[in-house]
Amino acid sequence: MGITMFDKAVWSPKPCVTCLCSEGSVVCDEVACPILRCQLPYTPTGECCPVCKDHVLDVPDFSGDSPVSNDPSEPDLWLQRTPAEIEEILRQEEEEHREEEERLRRKDEEKKRKNKKKKKDREAAERKARDELRKAEEERWLREEAEAAEERRRRQEEQRKHEEERMKAMETEQRLMLKALEEAAERAAERAAERQTDQEEEENEEIEWLRGDVFQMPPLEPTAVGLPPLPPLSEPVEPTDEEENDDADSEEVVIQSTQSLPKGCTISDVTVNCANAKLSSIPPLSIPELKSLSLEGNDITAIPAGAFNGIPNLEWINFGKNKITSQNIDPQAFKGLKLLSRLYMDGNLLEKIPTALPATLQELKINENNLCEINENSFAELHNLITLEMEGNVLSESNVDPQAFITLTGLSYLRLGRNHFRTIPQGLPPSLLELYLENNVIEEISEGAFNQTYNLNVVVLRHNKIDESRIAPLAWINHRTLESIDLSYNNLYLVPSFLPKSLLHLVLVGNKIERIPGYVFAHMDQGLEYLYLSYNKLDGEGIEPESFIGCLQSMTELCLDHNQITSVPNGINEMTSLHFLRLNNNQIRNIAEDSICDPINEEGSQLVALRLENNYLDLRKIPPTTFSCVRSYSSVVLRPQKIK
Repeated sequence: MGITMFDKAVWSPKPCVTCLCSEGSVVCDEVACPILRCQLPYTPTGECCPVCKDHVLDVPDFSGDSPVSNDPSEPDLWLQRTPAEIEEILRQEEEEHREEEERLRRKDEEKKRKNKKKKKDREAAERKARDELRKAEEERWLREEAEAAEERRRRQEEQRKHEEERMKAMETEQRLMLKALEEAAERAAERAAERQTDQEEEENEEIEWLRGDVFQMPPLEPTAVGLPPLPPLSEPVEPTDEEENDDADSEEVVIQSTQSLPKGCTISDVTVNCANAKLSSIPPLSIPELKSLSLEGNDITAIPAGAFNGIPNLEWINFGKNKITSQNIDPQAFKGLKLLSRLYMDGNLLEKIPTALPATLQELKINENNLCEINENSFAELHNLITLEMEGNVLSESNVDPQAFITLTGLSYLRLGRNHFRTIPQGLPPSLLELYLENNVIEEISEGAFNQTYNLNVVVLRHNKIDESRIAPLAWINHRTLESIDLSYNNLYLVPSFLPKSLLHLVLVGNKIERIPGYVFAHMDQGLEYLYLSYNKLDGEGIEPESFIGCLQSMTELCLDHNQITSVPNGINEMTSLHFLRLNNNQIRNIAEDSICDPINEEGSQLVALRLENNYLDLRKIPPTTFSCVRSYSSVVLRPQKIK
C-alpha cells in the first residue's frame, strides 16, 4: 500500500479491520460483530457493525437470555415470526417456568412434611425410651428398697431370735446356779451335822475318862451349831420342755390357742395373720405369748383403749391399708404394750402422729397417709426409734416444727419422699445415717442444711428442682462421713462443685448436664468410685482433659450412656480400677486404639464390662487391640450400631 510502519505501529485500512506491525510482519484482526435478531438491521455511517432499526427484540445472542436458537446457520428464524408469535412463545415459556416452580415447591413441602413426621416419630420414640428407662430405674429402685427393707427386717428378726436365745440361756444358767446352791447348802448342812456328832462323842469320851466308871455324869444336852441359811422355798414350777429334754435342740414355742380365731385369720408359732380378712374392728384376742399381729388390708377404722389387753407381749403390729383416722385412736390404745418395737400404719387416713406411743418403738412407718402436722412433742418419748418413714404425705417446712426431730436421739433412717418440702428439713438429729427426700419440690441446699448431721452417710434428693447455683459452697464440702448422693432428675447443667470430700457414690442421671468442669473431683479424700451421668447432654466439648482428675485411681463404675459424646473421653485409659464402663447410645464414630486400654498398664486392668452399642461405629475399622484390656471379649457389647 506504500505505507512504511515501525514496530508496534497500528493502523486501520477498513472500518472493521485493525492491523499491527510486529517484528516486520503485519497482523490484521477483524472486529467480531454480535448477531442481531431484528427485521431491519443497518450499519450507521462510520461504524463497522450493524444495528437494529426497530425495537421489537433487541437482545444480543451472547446475553444467554434469548428464547430462540443461537445457531448462526438460522439467521432468518426470528425474521419469519410475528411479534404476536414471539409473545405467545414467551408466555408459554413463562407458564412452564411457573409450573416447574410450583412442582418444585410442592416437592419441597412434601419433603419437609416427611422430615417433620420423621422428627416427630423419632422424638416420640426417644420420649418412650426415656419413659421406659425412668420406669425401669424406678422399678429397680423400688426393688432395691424392698430388698433393703427385707434385709433390715431379716436382721431385726435375727437379732430378736438371738435375744430370745440369750434370755433362754440366761434362764437355764440361773436355774442351774440355783440348783447348785441348793446342793451346796445340803452338803454344808450334812457336814455340820457330822461335825456336831463327832464333837459330842469326843466330849462324852473326855468326861468318862475324867470321872471314871464310878461316877457317871448325865449326858449333856446338845447345843445348836450355826448352819448356812437355806434359800427360801418357792412355789412348785411346772417343768418346761427344755428342762425335760436337756439334750434336745430348743424349738420355738407353738401356741395352742383355746379360743377360735376370726374368719380369715391364721396362727403360726407366735404370729397371728388377719391380712385381708374383711375385718371392721380389731378382734379380741387372749394369747399372752403372741409376738406378731398383722391386720393389713382390712376396713378397721379405730384403735380403742384396751384393744391389746389379751396380747400384752406384742412386738410387731401391722395396720397397713385400713381406714384408721387420728381422731379414732384412743390416747391409751398402746399403753400396755411394753415390748412393742415395730408399728406399721401405711395407707391409712392419719393427719398427725398418734400420741402416747410406746417408748420401746424402734421402727415406725406412716407412709401414704394425710399427715399435715408434726409438732415438737410428736416424737417426745421415742428415744429408741431407729427407722422413721413418712413418705407420701402433705408435709412441708411450714407444718413440721424445727424441733420435732431433736428428741429422736437414736434415729438412723428417715424417709420423707413424696411430700411438699422446698428446703432440707431443720433440726435433723446427729445420729442420722440415711436421709431420703426424693419427689419433693426442693430448690436449694443451704449452707447450714447438714451442719448437725455429723454421721450422715446417704442423701437421696432425686426428682426435685435443684440447680447447681442453689447449692451453697459450704453446704457439705467439709462433711467427713457423707459417701453417697443422688441428685438424679433435677435441673443441673453442670456437675456441681464443692461436693463432699468423703464422697464415693454420685448419681446425676436424667439432668441437663452439658459439662464436667476440670478438677471438680480433685479435692476428694479417697476419690470418687461410682459416677452415673446417663441421660444428660454431654458432648465432645463437655468433658475436659482435667474432668476426671482426682478419681483416675479410684473410679470403679462410670456410666456416660445416652448423651451426645462423639469420642471416648480423655482419661478413660488411665482409670486403673475401672470395672464397668457404659458409653452406649452416644454419637461416637471412631475409637482410637489406646483410648480405652493403655498399652503400658494393660496387664493391671480391672475392666470386666464395656458397652458401646447404638453409636455410629464401623466395626470393621476398630483396631484389633482396642479392647485388649477387657477381661473377656464377650463382655464388650458393640451391636447394634446406628446407621450413618
